[in-house]
Amino acid sequence: MRLLINTEAVQFTVTKNPDAKLDGKRQQRFERGSNTPMWTVQLMALDSNGAEVLNVTVVAADRPQVSVGQTVIPVDLVALPWANQEDGKMRSGVAFRADALRVLVPSA
Repeated sequence: MRLLINTEAVQFTVTKNPDAKLDGKRQQRFERGSNTPMWTVQLMALDSNGAEVLNVTVVAADRPQVSVGQTVIPVDLVALPWANQEDGKMRSGVAFRADALRVLVPSA
């Protein structure tokens, strides 16, 4: 299940530079089907209720061109609930994914 997130009333700031999304063997992950590299970017999402830190996966041929402190707009941000059982323990959470990150340029 993919849940599209309404980002209109949320300001996103990069809090950790993009890095390769790694698998358990510390190798960069690639999207199934397209074989496109996956990148992880940490964002702070700030709205009228406060802030949350999200790790967002972006699938793109090149590392997203954003850096710490920049305000960005996540394009088509989705939440992906997940659950698995490992060593007899149930784990669950929500993964976040965006098609791209667009830098918000402040008006002069």
